[in-house]
Amino acid sequence: MRVLLTGHQGYLGTVMAPVLAAAGHEVVGLDAGLFADCVLGPAPADPPGHRVDLRDVTAEHVAGVDAVIHLAALSNDPLGSLAPELTYDINHHASVRLARLAREAGVRRFLYASTCSVYGAAGDPDLSNLVGEDAPLRPVTPYAESKVRVEDDLHALADGDFTPVYMRNATAFGYSPRLRADIVLNNLVGHALLSGEVRVLSDGTPWRPLVHAADIARAFSAALVAPREAVHDRAFNIGSETNNVTVAEIAGQVAEAVAGSEVVITGENGADPRSYRVDFSRFRAAIPGFDCEWTVKRGALELADAYREHALTREAFEQRFTRLAVLRAASDAGAVDDTLRWRR
Repeated sequence: MRVLLTGHQGYLGTVMAPVLAAAGHEVVGLDAGLFADCVLGPAPADPPGHRVDLRDVTAEHVAGVDAVIHLAALSNDPLGSLAPELTYDINHHASVRLARLAREAGVRRFLYASTCSVYGAAGDPDLSNLVGEDAPLRPVTPYAESKVRVEDDLHALADGDFTPVYMRNATAFGYSPRLRADIVLNNLVGHALLSGEVRVLSDGTPWRPLVHAADIARAFSAALVAPREAVHDRAFNIGSETNNVTVAEIAGQVAEAVAGSEVVITGENGADPRSYRVDFSRFRAAIPGFDCEWTVKRGALELADAYREHALTREAFEQRFTRLAVLRAASDAGAVDDTLRWRR
């Protein structure tokens, strides 16, 4: 199968591309390259691809493609809140335009990287019930709202020849050759190694569902070839109930993985309205035999080993591997304009 993988030079795409290739697919990448240099360790071997902004995709980019895996986005809540209009332009409008072009080109399957953040404030005060795919969507950030809008618009495009699938990933963690340090587990492990403190700025009580980047890649690879009737126009939470953990529990597991570090819960950012425990059983039912392989503790150990092996520095941790800092540096240097497009 010839697969167009958008965001192939991102945190998840760099892990996913070789998984797809190992499954026998011909992978073609598409990426603006904003984070292509965010490399920790040996440079990854990228598939052939298009260096193009998602907003500038044309019919030529989807010609001859059997399936699209769409990861590319402004990809976290702080970044989305910084420039909400760009979040909607890129994450929503450009994503739907890509899907329309793909459908017109005869692409049969469109796997969309959504997020469990669509559940936002899940609405169950004691969080005793796991949140399933049919729960009300309560996004609390522009990033999550953009994902809800794309899901709605893709649903309207679904037909007998075009199968959109909404992969609502839990919060990602784990080592990738193109690292991100601004997601919770990756961030806490970095702080533990560099400062000896596992610093939690909230009160530690919010629940988070986590999933390793490699398990996300395996899930997408499985959904790509699943029977149409199992996945057509359906939403799936991607992760494992084992990895529904509080932020304080995440911090505790990081402290266990990084000897000599200690947990410091400051509470300085106050209560976080995003708190939810997620049910992941629908995907396991649709894809018999699939289950996540990575626990939070194993991921913390993997990250700590990778950070040590590749000599992670505080400067790189705070600047090169933090999305907001990368974009601000590119803007300050005049490399990108105020719409986050490369200057010619």
